[in-house]
Amino acid sequence: MTVNEGLRLMAGVFTLVSILLAHYVSPWWLLFTGFIAVNLIQSAFTKWCPAMVILRKLGFKEEKPLS
Repeated sequence: MTVNEGLRLMAGVFTLVSILLAHYVSPWWLLFTGFIAVNLIQSAFTKWCPAMVILRKLGFKEEKPLS
């Protein structure tokens, strides 16, 4: 699995978990959903996300360029 695939997986899982927590525990968990969204928007513009550093340290591979 590549860093980008891992990042998408992590964002999707965290989003679903936060929605479930908001439904079953407290609506305040929607703030976590908002944090995930802001982080994804920021990474779209800067091409950098803190989670990517963590995923690289965990051994996820970089994508090979298409050429």
